[in-house]
Amino acid sequence: MSRPEDQGPAELYYGDAEAQKYTNNSRIQKIQAEMTHRALELLALPPDQPLFLLDIGCGSGLSGEILDELGYIWAGVDIAPSMLQVALEREVEGDLFLQDIGQGFGFRPGSFDGAISISVLQWLLTSPSSHPNDTPPARLTRFFTTLYAVLRNPSRAVFQFYPETDDQITLITTIARKPASVVELSSTIPIHARHAKCSSVSCMDVDNEGLPRGLNGEDPNEEKRNVTFERRRARERLHGKKKKKGGIDKEWILKKKELYRQRGKQDVPNDSKYTGRRRKPVF
Repeated sequence: MSRPEDQGPAELYYGDAEAQKYTNNSRIQKIQAEMTHRALELLALPPDQPLFLLDIGCGSGLSGEILDELGYIWAGVDIAPSMLQVALEREVEGDLFLQDIGQGFGFRPGSFDGAISISVLQWLLTSPSSHPNDTPPARLTRFFTTLYAVLRNPSRAVFQFYPETDDQITLITTIARKPASVVELSSTIPIHARHAKCSSVSCMDVDNEGLPRGLNGEDPNEEKRNVTFERRRARERLHGKKKKKGGIDKEWILKKKELYRQRGKQDVPNDSKYTGRRRKPVF
């Protein structure tokens, strides 16, 4: 069976149909959940703190939902518009960005307390074009160099990916160690019996000595930053994170439909006097 990354760029492979198929596959949901929990375990984050995480290759938000449940604030990046559209429809709580990670990250230095990436790095091992700056080593170099810059000091990033050969693991780990900010990189390789897939999990400790003053070490705005996150959580507890299906009212439905229209979504039903009206049970 051919690998998805060998069939074309991720933004083309994960079209509307494939994005829905991927998200609704119960086996993929189970594997994604297991790997996300394992990645968070390796991050070894301090408990009961308002931490801001980066989900690299967030897709339709399967990992993001777990981050939501565990109380983390997060942002996700992905190159496939269809995947991000599914994430919006599923109403995940994170901030979503359409971005090619092979071109690097544009976030403010020291923005994130940690990063996870599930089943993504193997896509950087293919060249989407013949341009000399789009070779796998160049894409990996831009990816790791800019990633370390947007992580706080110190912090950790965990990557789970599917290498095809040992040479691919060597290429990734060699480039990942090049920036001076990497203190330690460890790798474990659990084998998935089904389909004989090999999954590499790399855990990187990052110490960004080159960050601007105020982001390296103690953050002078740390107290204000924590207050902002606590206020957001307080609002969520007060108003409830999401309305349950049985409690949806007309105002909520109209607001949601207007949001979809602003995003350019097609086939949004017209408003009518029946909008939000409860239907009688059918016996």
